[in-house]
Amino acid sequence: MAGVIGVDFRPDSILFACGMNAIRSPMAAALANHLFPGAFYVKSVGVRCGKPDPFAAAVMEEIGLDISEHEPTTFDDLEDSYFDLIISLAPEAHHRSLEWSRGHAVETEYWPTIDPALAMGSREQIMDAYRSVRDGLIIKLKDRFEWMAHTGE
Repeated sequence: MAGVIGVDFRPDSILFACGMNAIRSPMAAALANHLFPGAFYVKSVGVRCGKPDPFAAAVMEEIGLDISEHEPTTFDDLEDSYFDLIISLAPEAHHRSLEWSRGHAVETEYWPTIDPALAMGSREQIMDAYRSVRDGLIIKLKDRFEWMAHTGE
């Protein structure tokens, strides 16, 4: 049965989901792989298929991660349907995750995350909105999966 589970649960595979798999979920997937190398299998999807976002790539590059080659995909594009945990980052993704989980043995969590693509203003103000999402995801990932700094980090 799908549902929200306690922080004691440590998945072997995680699917991050957002609206268009262009900003939040690819950022979360890259961050999870970076913070927890080899700890779990990670993929990302969207409810709809968006286009790569240059602001997302730019703020990830600031911390040494490259998502510039990310190709957005949807739930329907998934070749592998085995995931222990789906973390949805947008309301529509959470609804789709709950629907999808009915046919799969998977747990779900919802991490409400603002869409930085809605930010207005100067380039720097827009970049700050993307940085805020990136940094918020780092905090959530570290807290949820009990990250511990390695020597030299």
